[in-house]
Formats: sequence, structure tokens, C-alpha cells
Amino acid sequence: MQSAEHKPPLRAVRFDQSRLCIEDIVEIAKASARANLSAAPEFRAAITRGADFLDRLLREDGTIYGVTTGYGDSCTVTVPAELIAELPHHLYTYHGCGLGEYFTPAQTRAVMAVRLASLSKGFSGVSVALLEQIVALLDADLLPLIPSEGSVGASGDLTPLSYLAAALCGEREVLRAGQQVPAAQALREAGITPLRLRPKEGLAIMNGTAVMTALACLAYDRAAYLTQLTTRITAMASFALDGNAHHFDETLFSVKPHPGMQTVASWLRQDLPCEQLERNGKRLQDRYSIRCAPHVIGVLADALPFFRQSIENELNSANDNPIIDAEGERVLHGGHFYGGHIAFAMDGMKNAVANLADLLDRQMALLVDSRYNHGLPANLSGAEGPRAAINHGLKALQISASAWTAEALKLTMPASVFSRSTECHNQDKVSMGTIAARDCLRVLELTEQVVAALLITVRQGVWLRCRLNPSIAPEAPLQQMMQALSEDIAAVEEDRRLEPDLRLLLERIRQQAWSLYA
Repeated sequence: MQSAEHKPPLRAVRFDQSRLCIEDIVEIAKASARANLSAAPEFRAAITRGADFLDRLLREDGTIYGVTTGYGDSCTVTVPAELIAELPHHLYTYHGCGLGEYFTPAQTRAVMAVRLASLSKGFSGVSVALLEQIVALLDADLLPLIPSEGSVGASGDLTPLSYLAAALCGEREVLRAGQQVPAAQALREAGITPLRLRPKEGLAIMNGTAVMTALACLAYDRAAYLTQLTTRITAMASFALDGNAHHFDETLFSVKPHPGMQTVASWLRQDLPCEQLERNGKRLQDRYSIRCAPHVIGVLADALPFFRQSIENELNSANDNPIIDAEGERVLHGGHFYGGHIAFAMDGMKNAVANLADLLDRQMALLVDSRYNHGLPANLSGAEGPRAAINHGLKALQISASAWTAEALKLTMPASVFSRSTECHNQDKVSMGTIAARDCLRVLELTEQVVAALLITVRQGVWLRCRLNPSIAPEAPLQQMMQALSEDIAAVEEDRRLEPDLRLLLERIRQQAWSLYA
């Protein structure tokens, strides 16, 4: 094992005007990569031009929304020249009204990185010093304590991002090494000077889609992994149920050309022998939760490229208001803070992910029921002899998995259709993108719990099938998966509390511990 002193340096993700991908943000969130602000003179000059242009407009008595005017519906209020410098402070101060659970450290790092990405595009009129301050906090792992509730997703994520703006200025609280610390103290002890926001910088930090986009990046990463893991579980369930692998035949799937669905079927063919003829009196057609698994998982697999495009386009956008065109010397008033694309992606993703939970819940119902599991013990109990009478195997686990599935399905109501008129009817159509993203993460969490239950179930089912018929053996990928699961969880030969096993498996799922398909 490498000592802390000899760990390899973290990969640097460069922030400038070039395009970033979801994985860049995920790695920063997981602290496996660090943010690096480009030192290229042309990049820094481009950022500086925007700030200088705003300064010149102010000297020339120009009217600039959010700089010489109030915010939102208060854009008709003119701010006296002597108070302009105080205005950004007031913006993040009065937006300090978030509630709910605080974002996790990983989520907070993602939020900071996504906001840095947008401001680095050079259309926000901010200083290089502001960008450097975000990087400094990330480097020191001083994470603003951000409540998760209070954004309607247009005019951006105002309330949660106010906590980032405040922390950059040494106000409110940050999380340092797992402990809440006053931001002023944390910055002082890290040798970081609190930022004094320039005109427009408070608005530039807060008036954007960074929170919903950050959560969407993390959601995408988890959903993509669940697509593969659910496929592997399906293969193990098919083996345990003595199912028909010919349901995943290549010719069969060639006639329905959804590429994601076809990929899932190809993964199943890697895991299962795809013979064409049934043997030993097998049922001609398996039940839908096995036979149609590629069609269910394939919906998410086919949607992922669209989700990636929407998320990465938002990640690589300048999305505050107004947009500062320093080259054309124009201030462009628009609505790029509107998070409709992220809202739609998250509403769609949570639906497709919840369907994975429902699929697995149905597979588990077949596996534990002796009427449908082709000769396995009731509830997949491993107990034999007289003790079989008092053992109940996975009976309660199936109840819990059903509860988690029901809660996931309940949350699939799209958030984006619940627009509200806010802020004196100025923000009269809003995206609810952050609520959609939070819902999606909750659906992912519940689905991962169902996946953990199914990992115990299929590990037990494959073990019992091989005990029942020692002459058969799973294909190499399933043998390797069984070996990996067996290192973490024992077969259930006698009733035991399964919560510790479930929590360990959840940790493995979230670490993406198993290599699945290329």
C-alpha cells in the first residue's frame, strides 16, 4: 500500500474555455482529480476583458442589470453610485434562506466545479481572482455548507449558490475535514484572503444552473453503472431460475434496432450460454422480468447518450444573466439561467432508473417463490433437515425490496411540470430542475438499495441452483461475480440479520467496485 507521502498526484482538470465532460466533474467530486485554472495568457486576458468592459460601462454611467439596478422584479430600481459596491453582498445575504439537508462533500465539490466551468467561459464579467478563489477553496477542501432545498431552477440556483458566494467572501460556514467551521476562521487558517466581490460577481456566481447540473453529473455516473449492474443481476437471476438464455439471441435482437437494448442483450450473451434449443423440459418462454429485461434496461441504456448531451451542454454553457460580450461590447439580457434541459433529463432519468428497481423487484418475487423458481427452496432458504422448518431465508428482504421499489416509483412524478410563479411574477415560469435532480438522486439511492437486496438474492439463488444440480456451472463472468460477492457476504444457511450485508453492498455499489462489461 502506498503511503500518503507517495500517492501519485491527482489528475488535473483544466478549466478554461474548452469543453469538459461529466467524468471531469465526477472525479473532482470524488476528490480523485483536482481543478486547475488555466494559466494561459490568452485565457486570462479573455476573462479580464469582461471585467474591464463592465468597469468602463460604470465609469460611463451605463445602466447594467444587477450592477446599477436591483435584482429581478426590482430591475426598475436604480442603485446610487456610492452603493453599487455593496449590492453583491446584499444579493447573497438575503438569499441565505435555504433549508433541508446539506449537500454532501462530493455534491458540494461538484457544485463548485460546475460553477467554475461556467464562469470560465468568459461571458460573465467576473475577475480572474474570483475563479482563483473557487479553486483555492477546492484545493483546501473547504466546502461551503449548502442547504439542498430552496431553488426553483430559474433564475438559476440562487439560494443554494448564495452559500458558495458567501463562503468565498469568508461568511457563513464551511465543512472542513467533516467538521462545520466558520468560513472566516477556515479561510484565515488556510491562508486564503476573503474575496471582495466586484460589481456583477454576486449575480454571476448565483444566477446559474450549477447545482442542478452538478447533481445531474453525479446522477448520470450512478445511472450508467446501474445499467450494467442490473444486467449482471439479470444474468444471475436467469441462471438461478434455470431460465432460457436463447431469449437474448443476437438474431432475435437484430430485428429491433434500439442500440442500447441490443447492447444489454449482448452483455447477457456474454454471461449466459445462448443455446437455441430448450432442454430438460424447460418452460418455453420465461416470464417478462427475465425475458424482457433487455427491453426494460435498454430504455435507460438508449436514453443515456441523450442525457449526457443535455448535461454536458449545460455544463459547458455560460448560464447567468446578463451575458457580457466583451468583444462586441454588449450586455445581453436573456434567460440562460433557466434549467429546463436538466429538469427534463432528470425527470426522464428517474423514470428509467425506477423501472430498473421495478424489474429487479419482480425478479426477486420469482426467485423467492417456490411456485415459480423451478425447484429452489421457498424464500431461498439454505437451511436443510429439521432446521428448515424455523428458517425463513429472504422472506423479509423481499418485503423491504418491495417497499424501496414502491417509494422509488412514487417519486417518478415529473418535477418540471410543477412550475410556480415567483418573485412578483417576474420569475413566472421556472424549471424546477434542482428538485428534479434531487428526486433523481433519491430514486437512484432507493434503486441501489433494491440492487443490494438482489445481489444477496442472486448470490443465494446461484449457490442453491449449483447445490441442487452440481453438474452445472455458470459461465466465467458469473463465476467471477459469485467469487467477488462471496468475499463480502456468506450464503444464508441460517437466518441472520442482513442489514450489515446490505450496507456493505451499498458501499461497493457506490464505489463501483465490480468491473462488469467493456
